[in-house]
Amino acid sequence: MTATYHEIYDMPTNSDIADQTIEQIAAFDFDPRTRVIFGSGCLAQLGESALELGGSHILLVTDKGLAAAGHEDRAIASLIKSGLQVTVYDDVHCNPTTADVERCRDAAQQAGIDLIVGLGGGSSMDCAKGVNFLKTNGGRMEDYWGIGKATKPMLPMIAVPTTAGTGSEAQSFALISNVDTHMKMACGDKKAACRIAMLDPQLTLSMPETVASATGIDAISHAVETHVTKRRNAISELFSRRSWKMLSQGFAAVFSDPNNVDARGRMLLGAHFAGAAIENSMLGAAHALANPLTAHFEVTHGYAVGIMLPHVIRFNAEVVGPLYGQLASDAGLCDEDDSNAADLLAEHIHSLVALSGAPTSLNECGVDEDLIPTMADEAAQQWTGQFNPRPVDADSLRELYQCALQS
Repeated sequence: MTATYHEIYDMPTNSDIADQTIEQIAAFDFDPRTRVIFGSGCLAQLGESALELGGSHILLVTDKGLAAAGHEDRAIASLIKSGLQVTVYDDVHCNPTTADVERCRDAAQQAGIDLIVGLGGGSSMDCAKGVNFLKTNGGRMEDYWGIGKATKPMLPMIAVPTTAGTGSEAQSFALISNVDTHMKMACGDKKAACRIAMLDPQLTLSMPETVASATGIDAISHAVETHVTKRRNAISELFSRRSWKMLSQGFAAVFSDPNNVDARGRMLLGAHFAGAAIENSMLGAAHALANPLTAHFEVTHGYAVGIMLPHVIRFNAEVVGPLYGQLASDAGLCDEDDSNAADLLAEHIHSLVALSGAPTSLNECGVDEDLIPTMADEAAQQWTGQFNPRPVDADSLRELYQCALQS
């Protein structure tokens, strides 16, 4: 699997650049902190990469499923081959809680680790970041809810995603659920950003179909939401559109041919670009609406956001219709200036969700309609909602939940 720099990043040609003046380019502040290694089989470079970062005793954070798939053993073999000592914590659970992070911290407390590797989906990478906060700065995860609350240096971290979904390896945030309330806390700090992200499409071949569905939908939602948020900028839009192109091409191909490594690579790299877009633009109302669904009804995050996203697109179209038109055009749905572009995009995403076998309505997930007012109030308090391009409040969020009851 090979691609040129211009193909991967969708960079403009010299003639494109010549048609623009510096005054036409909006100001931005881009602070990349993560080296990206992409390619089939690149997991073999893990030990060498850890050595380059000065590691000697590695904490490998992963889960039982990855151990069963053999990925844990391959990661350990690469680290040991490079002469590194390894402590393994492979008891990460889906949507890690504060209790999960504390158990991992306790397991590593006496090990004298100097580098962390997060191997797995967003849960493993978030848990690994959470441990980094507690191991280096002490306290509880609740102390780091927000941005920039770690006062001491943090350990270098390598992320090795095995799902094409969260893009956590491109972000400086750990999403950790409070064990008592089940609500997710976004704990962000630039020091928590991964030093290296290793993107090996071969690792995603072992994903069960349900995981590929949920994580792929999540990645698509990241590409779409980041493209229209209030905080969008020239850099985030670059990542958002390139991500959308790769994901919209790769998603259906993965489900028609699960062993298609090229499609898997498009999904993995697309999810990473979407994660990079989040780091530069944040998310919107679909994610604010998704979190209460997970907290109250244990709806898988990707499914929850996939159900809500088409309704949010229609809601937002009043203020960012042309931006949705760009995405619709990129997917070959219509011309960019088509007045129905937002509806076509919403229907397309609905069809992709259905194609993967995921639920397309809240009724399918057993959501109790009587709890919608409570969830709407909670969604209104979610951090991501404030970045939605069209302002949202409990009333508008309640209406969106009502729209999503039926597919």
